[in-house]
Amino acid sequence: MSWLYLIIAGGFEILGVWILKKLSNSRGMYFIVWYFFLWMGFSLSLFFLYLSMNEIGMSIAYAVWTGIGTAGGALLGIFAFNEGSSPKKIFFIVLIIACVIGLKLV
Repeated sequence: MSWLYLIIAGGFEILGVWILKKLSNSRGMYFIVWYFFLWMGFSLSLFFLYLSMNEIGMSIAYAVWTGIGTAGGALLGIFAFNEGSSPKKIFFIVLIIACVIGLKLV
Protein backbone atom coordinates (compact mmCIF):
# COMPACT_ATOMS: atom_id res chain seq x y z
CA MET A 1 0.00 0.00 0.00
CA SER A 2 2.94 2.33 0.67
CA TRP A 3 3.99 2.29 -2.98
CA LEU A 4 0.46 3.28 -3.98
CA TYR A 5 0.64 6.17 -1.51
CA LEU A 6 3.95 7.19 -3.04
CA ILE A 7 2.51 7.18 -6.56
CA ILE A 8 -0.47 9.23 -5.35
CA ALA A 9 1.96 11.67 -3.68
CA GLY A 10 3.81 12.02 -6.97
CA GLY A 11 0.53 12.61 -8.78
CA PHE A 12 -0.38 15.43 -6.42
CA GLU A 13 3.12 16.85 -6.92
CA ILE A 14 2.48 16.98 -10.68
CA LEU A 15 -0.93 18.53 -10.02
CA GLY A 16 0.75 21.18 -7.89
CA VAL A 17 3.14 22.05 -10.71
CA TRP A 18 0.23 22.32 -13.15
CA ILE A 19 -1.56 24.64 -10.71
CA LEU A 20 1.59 26.75 -10.38
CA LYS A 21 1.45 27.34 -14.13
CA LYS A 22 -2.24 28.22 -13.95
CA LEU A 23 -1.57 30.51 -10.99
CA SER A 24 1.07 32.42 -12.91
CA ASN A 25 -1.51 33.25 -15.62
CA SER A 26 -4.43 34.20 -13.35
CA ARG A 27 -5.57 37.47 -11.82
CA GLY A 28 -8.23 38.64 -9.36
CA MET A 29 -10.56 36.10 -7.82
CA TYR A 30 -9.17 33.27 -9.94
CA PHE A 31 -5.77 33.90 -8.33
CA ILE A 32 -7.23 33.18 -4.88
CA VAL A 33 -9.00 30.03 -6.10
CA TRP A 34 -5.87 28.68 -7.81
CA TYR A 35 -3.79 29.53 -4.74
CA PHE A 36 -6.16 27.41 -2.60
CA PHE A 37 -5.86 24.49 -5.02
CA LEU A 38 -2.08 24.91 -5.02
CA TRP A 39 -2.00 24.65 -1.25
CA MET A 40 -4.27 21.58 -1.34
CA GLY A 41 -2.25 19.85 -4.07
CA PHE A 42 1.10 20.22 -2.36
CA SER A 43 -0.39 19.47 1.08
CA LEU A 44 -1.90 16.23 -0.17
CA SER A 45 1.38 15.38 -1.89
CA LEU A 46 3.29 15.75 1.35
CA PHE A 47 0.61 13.85 3.30
CA PHE A 48 0.77 10.85 0.99
CA LEU A 49 4.59 11.01 1.02
CA TYR A 50 4.37 10.87 4.81
CA LEU A 51 2.06 7.83 4.63
CA SER A 52 4.40 6.05 2.23
CA MET A 53 7.36 6.53 4.57
CA ASN A 54 5.71 4.28 7.15
CA GLU A 55 7.04 1.28 5.21
CA ILE A 56 9.44 2.69 2.62
CA GLY A 57 12.75 4.17 3.70
CA MET A 58 13.08 7.93 3.52
CA SER A 59 15.96 7.83 1.03
CA ILE A 60 14.00 5.71 -1.46
CA ALA A 61 10.61 7.37 -0.92
CA TYR A 62 11.95 10.90 -1.33
CA ALA A 63 14.00 10.01 -4.41
CA VAL A 64 11.04 8.29 -6.08
CA TRP A 65 8.69 11.14 -5.14
CA THR A 66 10.99 13.77 -6.63
CA GLY A 67 11.58 11.59 -9.70
CA ILE A 68 7.85 11.29 -10.31
CA GLY A 69 7.45 15.04 -9.85
CA THR A 70 10.40 15.89 -12.09
CA ALA A 71 9.54 13.55 -14.95
CA GLY A 72 5.83 14.28 -14.62
CA GLY A 73 6.41 18.04 -14.61
CA ALA A 74 8.61 17.82 -17.69
CA LEU A 75 6.06 15.67 -19.54
CA LEU A 76 3.27 18.00 -18.44
CA GLY A 77 5.18 20.93 -19.92
CA ILE A 78 5.63 19.10 -23.21
CA PHE A 79 2.06 17.85 -23.60
CA ALA A 80 -0.10 20.43 -21.80
CA PHE A 81 1.86 23.64 -22.31
CA ASN A 82 3.47 23.01 -25.70
CA GLU A 83 7.02 23.30 -24.45
CA GLY A 84 9.64 22.01 -26.82
CA SER A 85 10.72 18.40 -26.85
CA SER A 86 14.03 17.34 -28.27
CA PRO A 87 15.39 13.81 -28.43
CA LYS A 88 17.87 14.75 -25.69
CA LYS A 89 15.09 16.00 -23.43
CA ILE A 90 13.05 12.82 -23.96
CA PHE A 91 16.16 10.69 -23.34
CA PHE A 92 16.80 12.31 -19.96
CA ILE A 93 13.15 12.06 -18.93
CA VAL A 94 13.29 8.35 -19.76
CA LEU A 95 16.52 8.13 -17.76
CA ILE A 96 14.78 9.66 -14.71
CA ILE A 97 11.94 7.15 -15.05
CA ALA A 98 14.42 4.28 -15.40
CA CYS A 99 16.21 5.41 -12.25
CA VAL A 100 12.94 5.54 -10.31
CA ILE A 101 12.10 2.01 -11.48
CA GLY A 102 15.61 0.92 -10.53
CA LEU A 103 15.14 2.28 -7.01
CA LYS A 104 11.88 0.36 -6.73
CA LEU A 105 13.63 -2.85 -7.70
CA VAL A 106 16.51 -2.40 -5.24
